[in-house]
Amino acid sequence: MVIKRIEPLSCGRLAGLLYGMIGLVVGAIVSVALLAGRLGAGQTYGAFGAGFAGVAAIVVLPIIYGVLGFIGAIVVAWLYNLAAGFTGGIEIEVR
Repeated sequence: MVIKRIEPLSCGRLAGLLYGMIGLVVGAIVSVALLAGRLGAGQTYGAFGAGFAGVAAIVVLPIIYGVLGFIGAIVVAWLYNLAAGFTGGIEIEVR
């Protein structure tokens, strides 16, 4: 079996979804770190600000990760298709 071509938009959609899910996990970690940092420093008055930044991280990071993953995968798939035209693609042995 030889992979001769990858559909860029199909690859981009999948990568965008996967990177969006990774962004959700990273956003949750950033959110907890921001809140813990504020509360651990004894700055309870800033907990609201840290909580708001944490919620923003959970919303914004998945979007940013998803969009960049989508665009990056489209570019990589396009480059793969260009290189596969010269080299013949990737040969995979399946049993």
